[in-house]
Amino acid sequence: LVDNFTSVLRRALGRTFYPVLQQGIGFGSAFEGWNASEEEIVYRVLIPLTPPLGHIFYLELDTNQQRPGRNFRVLVNLECRCPRGQQGAYALCFLHHPDVIRRLTGQPNLLDTLCTGSYLDVKKTVLWFSALVRGSWRRLPQSRSWDLTLLPSKRSCNLRLTNSQESFQVRVLFGVQRHGSDIFISSRAQGAHTPRIIWPETYTVAETKFFRHMANEVPQDSSHLKCLQLLTGVVAHEEFSIHAIKTVVMRLLSTLPLSHWHRKYFLLQLSDTLEQLHLSLEKKHLEHFIVGNRGLPQEITLPSDIRTARPPNIFHNLAQDPAAHSQAMQAY
Repeated sequence: LVDNFTSVLRRALGRTFYPVLQQGIGFGSAFEGWNASEEEIVYRVLIPLTPPLGHIFYLELDTNQQRPGRNFRVLVNLECRCPRGQQGAYALCFLHHPDVIRRLTGQPNLLDTLCTGSYLDVKKTVLWFSALVRGSWRRLPQSRSWDLTLLPSKRSCNLRLTNSQESFQVRVLFGVQRHGSDIFISSRAQGAHTPRIIWPETYTVAETKFFRHMANEVPQDSSHLKCLQLLTGVVAHEEFSIHAIKTVVMRLLSTLPLSHWHRKYFLLQLSDTLEQLHLSLEKKHLEHFIVGNRGLPQEITLPSDIRTARPPNIFHNLAQDPAAHSQAMQAY
């Protein structure tokens, strides 16, 4: 579905200076083989954006320590196409003659449309894409058997598809790839009030690739996904998220013998995961699985700064807030 959308939209946008939509990347539980106890299946898709002709993206690390995680801004510059040492000599230079380009093409540049100042704006990007989806839906073959509803969201394009028998959601996020790796900055929210020009770094594509790799390594009747699904449905709590439980399972998958994940050891798997979660809660420390992990499978590529970084503590908030830690221990 998303590939059909992006194919139609790429053709429509071919002569414009809007971001170039790359093939969507599925991530999260629905693409890893388990369901995070949601009433409706939610398929999460990241659409990478690349700069249009005559534009350049620069990723600027946000230095505001008050915001959680690592965050970036996407600086959009117009590209100089003049011969070396002859700035302004080329009449069709995007940087030196933007008015000429605008007049000849009849198209505004990206700075005029989806940016706030010189930075790519998440909310403008979401509104732009949502309008394109609404306008192109009838051109897709799925429109003959599904009804489409666009759900309100400021930092993603949320679609609900229904027919007489079933329904599901597609949550489309947008991102920019870091150095050709499996790490992206994305439009997802990071905290309650994420500024519209802030793009948080995300590791979810790398996590999904890890689960796909492990699917080929564990025994054919492995129950690691069943274990993960059960625990996220029963144990996940406001103080320790689904991601914390998923992190524990990923760590155990990478350290325990593969034979341990045979379905006949299912109860032992549950016990090991709960014990590891309890120890991490007691210590108020659970290291991020992707950041700083040099033992990942070769097919998962990380930028050098992520590969060599010190893994952040997922339970950092519990270490800083004794009341929250006490509440998490009681919830466990």
